Amino acid sequence: MSTKREQADAIVRKHVLFSIGGGLIPIPLADMAAVTALQVSMLEQLAGVYGVGYNRSIAKSFVAGLTGGVAARVGASLIKAIPGIGTVIGGVAMSATSGASTYAVGQVAIKQFEASGSLEDIDMDEAKAAYDEAFEEGKEVVEELEKEKKAKEAQEKAAAAAEPEAKEDVLAKLEKLGELKEKGVLSEEEFDEQKRKLLERL
Repeated sequence: MSTKREQADAIVRKHVLFSIGGGLIPIPLADMAAVTALQVSMLEQLAGVYGVGYNRSIAKSFVAGLTGGVAARVGASLIKAIPGIGTVIGGVAMSATSGASTYAVGQVAIKQFEASGSLEDIDMDEAKAAYDEAFEEGKEVVEELEKEKKAKEAQEKAAAAAEPEAKEDVLAKLEKLGELKEKGVLSEEEFDEQKRKLLERL
């Protein structure tokens, strides 16, 4: 059975991935609203893991208090208003920033919850300092997640490309087996056995 910290880390990871996607929303400021909603949802789930009281309005204030000073988020979001290239550049920047921000919010909340505290009685000055530190760490986490995602997509693409080739190879070998059987090189039993093995590969 997983520990509370393992459950919490899994929740944060999941919401970081969601936030990376949320940051790609092409509408300026709508992306920020989506990411904020994800972070508030993450806090509710983390509070549930640690058995800490949760209040949605306090959670929203907590997120705003931590992330409000991240001017880069606003800048990246507004860049999207520029037709064409602005959407691409703004989306990439906002995506990375959103993921790092969600990671940082999650780390600050976990630390507070592990100390059996609620978001209501947190020291915001300390929380902001911890957030800034975790935000930098979050950039590296996002980069690693992006690499993992690209590697997985590449593997899936390679597997999809190899599948038709594998089928063609099996069909060619089945045809060859048929020819060997017709020539009397293979008995009926040998043919059936080899055919069964080949079909299992499909």
